[in-house]
This record gives sequence, structure tokens and C-alpha cells, in this order.
Amino acid sequence: MVTGASNRRGSSSTGCLLTLLLFSAALYYGINIGEVYWRFYQYQDEMRSQARLAPSLTDGVIRRRLLLTVDRLGLPAEAQKIQIKRTARPRQITIESEYAEEVSLPLFKHTFRFRPNAIEGL
Repeated sequence: MVTGASNRRGSSSTGCLLTLLLFSAALYYGINIGEVYWRFYQYQDEMRSQARLAPSLTDGVIRRRLLLTVDRLGLPAEAQKIQIKRTARPRQITIESEYAEEVSLPLFKHTFRFRPNAIEGL
């Protein structure tokens, strides 16, 4: 009666190893790609914070704070090119930048382009 069970020996562990391998690969790729997006969202969040504080700050102070954020996050040098525009009609401030980050992983190489910005009324 045990003969049917002996033919399937090992198939369960092979399936488990394959599932574990696929999960590990997805986790590895997800963490590396997610890190790039996480830095973008942190940079954009800092831009929005500075835009909210803009009525009481000069453009120079805003720029210095954002440059510190670029440095802290380890973003590419092109992220330091920050445009700050204040308009009278409508009274608002626009802060924006543009940069690219390249992710090189086994079997995957891609350049992600980001345009963080913030628009806030004054």
C-alpha cells in the first residue's frame, strides 16, 4: 500500500525550493527598485514641505534645504538642479527638479526618470 507514496518522494521539497527561489528573487528585485522610488517620494515630500513654508522663507533657504536633502538621500547630481518660481497671479510657488537613476540587477537594467515637484499657494 505504500508503493504510491514512494514514487512522489522529493517532489514536495523541489516545489518548495522553487517557490522559495522565486519569492527570494522577487524580494531582491522589489527592494532594489523600491528603494529608488522611496528616495523619490522622500525628495518630493521635502519639496512639498518647503513649498508650504515658502511664505516665510527665501528661495535661497529653500534651495539650501533641498540640496541637503539631495545629499542626505544620495540622489544623483542632476537632482540638485532645482527650479523655484514664484508667480504673482495666481500667488503661488512652484518647485521642481528632474533626474534619472539607473538600476542594474542581474537580467534587468533600467533607467528611471523622475520629476518631483510641488505647487503651493502663497
